[in-house]
Amino acid sequence: MFAAERRQLILEMVRANGAVSLRELARVVQTSEVTVRRDVRALEAEGLLDRRHGGAVLPGGFTRESGFPQKSHLATAEKTAIADLAAGLVEEGEAIVVGAGTTTQELARRLARVPGLTVVTNSLLVAQALAHANRVEVVMTGGTLRGSNYALVGSGAEQSLQGLRVSRAFLSGSGLTAERGLSTSNMLSASVDRALVQAAAEVVVLADHTKLGSDTMFQTVPTDLITHLVTDEPAAHDDRSAAELQALADQGVRIAVAGAAPSAAEPGAGGGRPARREMPLPGQRRTQGQGLRALGDAGAGERDRARVADLRRR
Repeated sequence: MFAAERRQLILEMVRANGAVSLRELARVVQTSEVTVRRDVRALEAEGLLDRRHGGAVLPGGFTRESGFPQKSHLATAEKTAIADLAAGLVEEGEAIVVGAGTTTQELARRLARVPGLTVVTNSLLVAQALAHANRVEVVMTGGTLRGSNYALVGSGAEQSLQGLRVSRAFLSGSGLTAERGLSTSNMLSASVDRALVQAAAEVVVLADHTKLGSDTMFQTVPTDLITHLVTDEPAAHDDRSAAELQALADQGVRIAVAGAAPSAAEPGAGGGRPARREMPLPGQRRTQGQGLRALGDAGAGERDRARVADLRRR
C-alpha cells in the first residue's frame, strides 16, 4: 500500500471513530507501528488530526465520543484482556456497581460465573450480559435511555442510586489523565458515573492504552478517588503512555497491566490467571492492604516502582 493510500485510510478511521490507537491503525493498514507513527505525524503537520498517547484523534484538543458501533470494534483484544484481569478482583457474594461502556460489557460477560454476586448497573448491555446468569442478581437503575451507548441517564438514574452502598464501582470512560482523572464527552453520562462513584467504597477504572493521556470534556472520577486502574500494555516505545501511568501511580493509583508477562519470581507466574503487572505506588491515600490485591511484603513498593521504570523503557 502506498503512503498516500495508507494515510487516507488512517484519516478515514480517525474521522469515523474519533480516536484510534496506533496498534489498531497498524493492524488495519497492515504495516508496522513505526510506519503508522510516521504517517500520523505527517497528517498532524497538515492539521488533519492530532496525535495522542499511543494513537490519533480528531483535531481540536478534546476527543469526541464515538457511538457504540464504532467503540465495539476498537481495541477489542485489549478490552478482553482488561476484562479478564478485572474479573479476578470480584469475589463471591459481593455487591458492586458497573457503569456503561464496551469494556464494562466485556467484564459483565465474565462476572456471570461469580456466584452470589449483586450487580447494580445503568447499562442495558451489562444487564443483557448477565441476564441468564442464574447466581447473579442484576439491579437496574431508573432513568432515560441514551441510545448511543445503551445507558440509562438523567435524574431518574441518579436518584435511584441515592442511599446505595457497595464494595466497588467498575467504570470506563473516554479519557484518563493523571491531572483530571477519568472523563467522558457527555454531561448526562458523567453525572450518572459520579453517582455510581458515590455509592462505592472503592473505584476501579478500566481503560485501554488508547485512553491514556486523552482528556474529554466532563470529569467523572478525579484521580484521588481512583483506587485501581486496570489497563493493557502500552505500545513499544510509547514513552508518553508510560509517563502517564507513572504520574497516576505517583498519586497513589494501584495499576494492573493486562498482558504483561509476570516474572518467574512473582507468585502465580505461569498459573491459570491472566498475566498482570501490578504497580502500587507510595500511597499516601491508602495503607498497605487496603487496596485491591495489595502486595504483602515490605519490599513491594520498591519492586513495583522498578516495574514502572521497566515499562517506561519498553
